[in-house]
Amino acid sequence: MEYYVTAEIIRMGGFILMATVISAAAVIFAGMLGAYAQGIATSKAVEGISKNPESRGEVMSTLIVGCAITETNGIYALLISFILLFVNPIFNAFTAWAAF
Repeated sequence: MEYYVTAEIIRMGGFILMATVISAAAVIFAGMLGAYAQGIATSKAVEGISKNPESRGEVMSTLIVGCAITETNGIYALLISFILLFVNPIFNAFTAWAAF
């Protein structure tokens, strides 16, 4: 039994690859926004400590917790983009379906 790859299947595969790359770019952009927010939080913490040096301990502990939470956003974005670009479960399922 022979299987033929039709133009529709090729177009659908290209669409899935395009959607995957766009999704990975959006996730990476979300991670970059987290890094930007972390930089703003750090600058505001340094500014607050310079205005009120006695609050250094409270500001630093809150800053460290906030930066840890923000950093997990970037790590998750990196992980999801790697999964989308290299493992690509959507494209693998599509190719398995297209091959019958």
